[in-house]
Amino acid sequence: MLARKSQLTQRTTVVLSFVLALGFASGCARVVLVPESSPIRLAAPTTTKVYALVNSEWTRSTNSVVIPEGWYCVPPSFVEDER
Repeated sequence: MLARKSQLTQRTTVVLSFVLALGFASGCARVVLVPESSPIRLAAPTTTKVYALVNSEWTRSTNSVVIPEGWYCVPPSFVEDER
C-alpha cells in the first residue's frame, strides 16, 4: 500500500510540474506589434543611443542616454525632415 501511495504521489508531482512549466512557458512568447503609424510611450526608464539633429544632419550619440519613463517615442514618419 505504501509503494502504491508513493507511486501516486510521484505521478501527481510529475503531472503538476508539467502543467506549471507549460503555464510559465506560455507567457514567454508574448509579442506585441506596434504599427508604424503609432507613437509609443515608455513604461520604464530606458538607456540607449539616440540620434540628434546637428547642423541639419542626424548624428548618432557616442554616449548612451537615459530616456525617462513616460516619454513618447515616435516613428520617423512623424518627424519632418528640415533639409
